[in-house]
Amino acid sequence: MITLPGAEKDQKAARMAAIDKISPEGTAVNTGLREIVEADPQFEPDTFLKGAGAAYEMIVMAFAEGDRRTLKDLLSKEVYEGFNAALSEREASGETVKANFVGIEKAEITEVDVENTEARITLRIVSQMISATYDTDGGVVEGDAEQIAEVRDLWTFARDTRSRDPNWKLIATASE
Repeated sequence: MITLPGAEKDQKAARMAAIDKISPEGTAVNTGLREIVEADPQFEPDTFLKGAGAAYEMIVMAFAEGDRRTLKDLLSKEVYEGFNAALSEREASGETVKANFVGIEKAEITEVDVENTEARITLRIVSQMISATYDTDGGVVEGDAEQIAEVRDLWTFARDTRSRDPNWKLIATASE
């Protein structure tokens, strides 16, 4: 692909305009997103938000299904260890989960941090799920198999801005 003169400048201006739509100029989030664009000219905030939403659904469903392979690919080592321990505990007690991801109601960037070459973005995610945990006898021990529940999470994704790998890894989770 041949880049025409001025095209890079136009692309960067478009990314900066997208950042201003996500967070007002002068805010910490806006400044942090601009730092990421400076460190990684390929970073596009809208693409990141779409990808983070897709990753959120994949991770939530992989955890519900006990799919360690998918989790290992999407999580940092430390977060994976926590998820793996919870899965092992669930398996040891004979519990199973049935879940249905309804959708993401809202995903907003709440914090951005760039340290050396690592970029970190924290999202507040409000989603809707139907989820129930069953014991060995089939009784519900947590959740409701019929009700849609609102789930509020804070998830932090990280990526080395020098890496050729465009994927971000989940490095921290918290319930809100």
